[in-house]
Amino acid sequence: MKALVTGATGFIGSKLVTKLVDRGVSVTCLVRSGNIRNPGVKTVNGDLTYPDFVLPDEKYDVVYHLAAIWPGEKDKKKVRTINYDGSVNLFTLIKEKAKFLVYVSGLGVFGDPENIVDENSPLQPHTDYAKTRLEAQKFLESNCKENAIEFSVAYLGDVYGNDGWFKSIMVDRLKNGSFKLPGGGEYYRSFIHVNDTVSALVAIAEKNAINQSLVVTDSNPVIFKDFVNFVCDELGVKHPRSVPALLAKAVLGGDFVKLLTTSIKTSNKKIATICELAYPSYKEGVRSVIAELKS
Repeated sequence: MKALVTGATGFIGSKLVTKLVDRGVSVTCLVRSGNIRNPGVKTVNGDLTYPDFVLPDEKYDVVYHLAAIWPGEKDKKKVRTINYDGSVNLFTLIKEKAKFLVYVSGLGVFGDPENIVDENSPLQPHTDYAKTRLEAQKFLESNCKENAIEFSVAYLGDVYGNDGWFKSIMVDRLKNGSFKLPGGGEYYRSFIHVNDTVSALVAIAEKNAINQSLVVTDSNPVIFKDFVNFVCDELGVKHPRSVPALLAKAVLGGDFVKLLTTSIKTSNKKIATICELAYPSYKEGVRSVIAELKS
């Protein structure tokens, strides 16, 4: 199998690439600069916002599109350029090369749901960031259909692991006492360990889960405050104080805080039929991550 991965140097993308290579997949990575130090990987340097580069002249059994700007970006023009225009440019590059496109999105496209979210829940984003992500998804889905390319979308929960936001925004700040709970933390979130995330993405291709939407979270939605306090207990540090959501928005950006403080519970029954999670609950996953960080 041959795969193309965008966002291949990111927190999730880098682990996905390693997983694919370990499973014998021939992987091409699209990165803005540098090379990926893995002998089983081909690297193409290019920026999807400036698509003046050429992909290798070969067919890809699956393209994983993870490249996106983080939700805390306050420049709305930059968000659109990277998340939407970048997706449009990617499709132009792969429309004659791809058999199957997996678009990796987030739970923000479900907005502020009243019920437990699953694959049949309405898509009604309530932030500009998530609206742009959904617009990109609809563009890709429509154009894939017109060009006989299979398409699926994975809606990821809050992905945690021994890097990324979990370490830099939560663990490191909990340790130095600078982390605060936006809005008191009294809202549900749905998490997923990064290793289970990449296992699910690989399973979508290997199990030929085409033309589907899949919610990728663990089996245990949790009140955010309880999640943070559990992390504190595992680290052996004090529980954090709260900060009004309005103040948090001034620092972190309105869209990011609105996404974070929106209560969302999910059902992962569909993805669980094709992928067995190593960490079905945040408690097992967090313990594993903290043990890694301590070692």
